[in-house]
Amino acid sequence: MNVLVIGANGKIGRLLVEKLAMEKGFFVRAMVRKAEQVSELEKLGAKPIIADLKKDFHYAYDEIEAVIFTAGSGGHTPASETINIDQNGAIKAIETAKEKGVRRFIIVSSYGADDPESGPESLVHYLKAKKAADDELKRSGLDYTIVRPVGLSDDPATGKISEVSGKPKTNIPRADVANFISEALTEKSSYYKTYTIESGETPISQFFD
Repeated sequence: MNVLVIGANGKIGRLLVEKLAMEKGFFVRAMVRKAEQVSELEKLGAKPIIADLKKDFHYAYDEIEAVIFTAGSGGHTPASETINIDQNGAIKAIETAKEKGVRRFIIVSSYGADDPESGPESLVHYLKAKKAADDELKRSGLDYTIVRPVGLSDDPATGKISEVSGKPKTNIPRADVANFISEALTEKSSYYKTYTIESGETPISQFFD
């Protein structure tokens, strides 16, 4: 499978690139903004491409079969930058997938994106941007999966997750988010679904069984 990872230089993006390229053996095009980010991603097995969400990036989709959008401004950037990346950038990526005939699209969203106003005041603009992108993806007609992790950590992967019911009980390692996306990518039962995930008891390898 030929996969485009948008936001490939982010923490989840890098983990995902390595997993898809090295373990799955997929062709992974890693979209980054800066030339100095290329060599590290090449070491992870990717074929980097320089492109910017704020400009034209149609060329990044050539011969691509699936898009994974992991780009994000983070929850503590100015609202304008959050809207540029997490909302407008994501919507542009979705529209480009439709134009280029790429059916499969996975987006990394956030816990709380279903109800931004109930989140911490400092994160409301971030969650609103995530919700706008998620809603656009749901309307797109693409074979989508929305992944909404709870608080993220850099802890080693546990290999086990649970879907959140009510309030989160714990956080989740970024490595497990990457592992979950890797499993969901080719799993048709994950199409048209939204998963809110945290660390838990279900092995990721068995989640879609």
